[in-house]
Amino acid sequence: MSEVPEGVSLAAGARGDPRPTATMTLTRDGPDGVEVLLGLRAKTMRAFPNYWAFPGGGVSSVDRAAVDTLPSLAGPEADSIACIMREMSEELGLAASGTGVVALDQAARLAIVADKKQWLPLALKGAFPVERQRIRVLSHRITPPFGPVQFDNAFLHLHLGHWEHVPDIDLEPQTEFTEIMWSKPTDILARWKAHEIKVAPPVVTLLMEIERTLQRLNRNMEDAAEDIAQRLPGRRSILFAHGVEVIPIKTATLPPADHTNCYLVGDPEGEFVVVDPAVRMREDMEALATAVERHKGEPKAVVFTHSHSDHLADMSLLREALDVPVWGSDHTSKSVPCDRILTDGEHIKLGNQTWTVLITPGHHPGHVCLYSQAGLVAGDMLAGIGTILVPSATGDMNQYLAQLRRLKALKPHLVFPSHGPVVAIPGRLIDHYITHRSARHARVLEAVRNGASQLTTITEEAYADTPNAHPGLSVDQTLSHLRGHENDGTVIEENGLWRLTK
Repeated sequence: MSEVPEGVSLAAGARGDPRPTATMTLTRDGPDGVEVLLGLRAKTMRAFPNYWAFPGGGVSSVDRAAVDTLPSLAGPEADSIACIMREMSEELGLAASGTGVVALDQAARLAIVADKKQWLPLALKGAFPVERQRIRVLSHRITPPFGPVQFDNAFLHLHLGHWEHVPDIDLEPQTEFTEIMWSKPTDILARWKAHEIKVAPPVVTLLMEIERTLQRLNRNMEDAAEDIAQRLPGRRSILFAHGVEVIPIKTATLPPADHTNCYLVGDPEGEFVVVDPAVRMREDMEALATAVERHKGEPKAVVFTHSHSDHLADMSLLREALDVPVWGSDHTSKSVPCDRILTDGEHIKLGNQTWTVLITPGHHPGHVCLYSQAGLVAGDMLAGIGTILVPSATGDMNQYLAQLRRLKALKPHLVFPSHGPVVAIPGRLIDHYITHRSARHARVLEAVRNGASQLTTITEEAYADTPNAHPGLSVDQTLSHLRGHENDGTVIEENGLWRLTK
């Protein structure tokens, strides 16, 4: 069963080549050991707002021009290194020099912040050094296919030596970061595990790699960086939170998404459940099997959030990767046999973590969410990309709005959606959904009040503010809103025409 109305065809967009980006891991020898620099991304940032992350950005034509012009940038990964030099000057006001960094002249930094194209002429004038000799490449990772655009990121590294020789960083003028911190990898990871701070997933796994390597090499960061640079470790686990690992699975879902997020949820050292392993191809089955084998804990069950086809698996294929009991709601059990029926409010103990089951109908009957201190595994209640449909055939608009308000009241730390990346500021997204749906609900009713009676006419009036909406989907969503008003006793359908009850 699909959420897309029968007869509606939606073509997935073509996926382009990954766009090149670069980030910088700055380290120093602090009073109590090696420290890493992270910045808190502004809440207005499009990607990972309010997350602690490395400085960095996209490789631009400015950076390529710099490589063509400045002999000092010649060598492997020149574009990435030029990019990170420019980003460091803009975001942190620093430039690599000798065995550490120097602070940029304020006038030069202001000019770069105002126009990044000024970096190259200023470099040519000698306003700051351009030295790449000590910058290493630690890893290259292509971002997961959560959306139509992916990024090929070069993780670069520069060790700055003793902390007393590192200049203070001035965040004025403010660019991407609102705060910075120097902290030991173990301290950052401990705060992340306790859900005190939000750290970008690739940063988490790289910090884990750095800490493991430091333990092997007598806490020497230069040796650790050289060791990692020689190995160039690629992406392994995608950790949205402590106890929430994601495996994107290719599915025929609602564009622009073309994957469904499968989650390993629970204690990383103990029991966990596998949520929505929608495997239909052997390649995805093998990726899931690898992730489960790599996990240090023990799989306890498969959980299906609901019975739309982009969430269910080819069960014979799934059993090759994972032969455990299946859990789901009573409604889901009508589509796939469930060994355990999940009920609203029950607690699932997974090692040292406890997750609460929430039955959240609206998008689909018997829809299941899982909630804990880590956040909310939201299924199709919310999306990190695209939109959520409330199908007229099986959905319930009134219940959907009510359940959104219920989820808002929980104030989840993060939201882990079935489609798209992790949602960093859940309250903002939930408010947007409630406001948007409530406004559309009101416009549908207003169209009927104004005399529109045919479904197509009501749709045209209700979606007059959204001329690019897909016609088939907008008609179906209008019908969902009308049925919601009908359930409230506000409108009634007679012979295919809609009118007010009074």
